[in-house]
Amino acid sequence: MPGPDLNLLLTLDVLLTEGNVARAAKRLHLSPSAMSRALARLRETTGDPLLVRAGRGLVPTPRALELRERVGQLVQETQAVLRPAENLDLKRLVRRFTLRTSEGFIESFGPGLIARINEQAPGVRLRFVAKTSKDSTPLRDGSVDLETGVAGTSTSPEIRTRALFRDRFVGVVRAGHPLSQGEITPENYAAGRHVLVSRREQDRGPIDDALQTLGLERDIATIVGGFATALTLARATDLIASVPERHTGSLRADMFSFDLPVSIPVFTVSMLWHPRMDADPAHRWLRDCVREVCAEQLGETWTP
Repeated sequence: MPGPDLNLLLTLDVLLTEGNVARAAKRLHLSPSAMSRALARLRETTGDPLLVRAGRGLVPTPRALELRERVGQLVQETQAVLRPAENLDLKRLVRRFTLRTSEGFIESFGPGLIARINEQAPGVRLRFVAKTSKDSTPLRDGSVDLETGVAGTSTSPEIRTRALFRDRFVGVVRAGHPLSQGEITPENYAAGRHVLVSRREQDRGPIDDALQTLGLERDIATIVGGFATALTLARATDLIASVPERHTGSLRADMFSFDLPVSIPVFTVSMLWHPRMDADPAHRWLRDCVREVCAEQLGETWTP
């Protein structure tokens, strides 16, 4: 009895990732009709329709959802096995890494990281993409190589993490703002109008919970998706922004920053990556670069 056609694994992986025959065909440099035939073979081999029509698109069956991650890992492991082992030569390395991170991280650490990368490996390019959620899917499917942020309960359990630094929230207002003139109390802090940063469009956070224990509530005038935007608004208005201190050092240079008058826990900013990248020499080098740059920027001692 002939064994299964292992070439179908790659086809299945791309189909389940794209959820679209035309896009999958384009990725594999096939015609849509050839991809349709491959899907028919996969359906026959697995005994499941895998992708079924819903309106104008295709949706995965339960069996397809079950297979998606397993097939992706098999394809990546196979590619790693077949890739020739080489000593890492940074001067000759040509590669692009995609980093998913916040605006504040790019503003604070991006210039130093780019300079270090260009010096050590001029053929490497960094692509920064916005972090709009904590969903681990981009790390899992390989569309993102490395991420920075706070690892939480929503982080997929297989994701690797490494702490970069600890941070805390501070209040920030424009120079000359009334809060910059005297003592800042929970009452006069809450009485001002605030800009809230929330990627999930929530209208409250830990600061509001801390104020609530004191019987206070702040006036949220507007909600934005990033700390850089919040500081831009606070710089031009009387709005109060509350942002991570170390993430936003360069962004707050011409503004008045102050300790929050309520107790908010500090948090740890980490690197996150998929375990398939653990042993990749170039990825290990990139992780070391990120840690070194963060440590140097913050005046801390970096240890491997």
